[in-house]
Amino acid sequence: MPAAKLLKTSVRKHVLDLLGSGGAHLDFEAAIEQFPAPLRGVKPGGVPHTAWQLLEHMRIAQWDILEFSRNAKHVSPKFPDGYWPPAETPPSARAWKQSTQAFRADLKAMMALVSNPRHDLLARIPHGEGQTLLREALLVADHNAYHLGQLVLLRKMLEARPAHK
Repeated sequence: MPAAKLLKTSVRKHVLDLLGSGGAHLDFEAAIEQFPAPLRGVKPGGVPHTAWQLLEHMRIAQWDILEFSRNAKHVSPKFPDGYWPPAETPPSARAWKQSTQAFRADLKAMMALVSNPRHDLLARIPHGEGQTLLREALLVADHNAYHLGQLVLLRKMLEARPAHK
């Protein structure tokens, strides 16, 4: 295999690993698994967001980046308000489940874009301003890692609180 093709294959694999398995950080499943339903809308003092807000923000941002990457007609939400849910608490257990399912589906779709050898990771996205699929995939991975860390810390804080507070 020529060196250039080997490099592109290697980069593609590394990006897929970063998107899917987390590498040095928890993946989505480990961070979200069994997040206690009663704590999903709780915000301890000094913490800016609830678990519901973080989950929805991650879902919305990831969806926006995915759609930008594959759809020239996509219109992003208004920043910053369009990237956050209006409520601190999930409206239902079903809403939480739907959000996690949508997150998974969009992550899988982003990984499919990256894994498709017909998509040049370094080619400029025609409707963008210099962005590439590589840049957008790394943005998804970075953004998700940041907020997954917040989710894990939030859960630890909430579970460590005395029951009477």
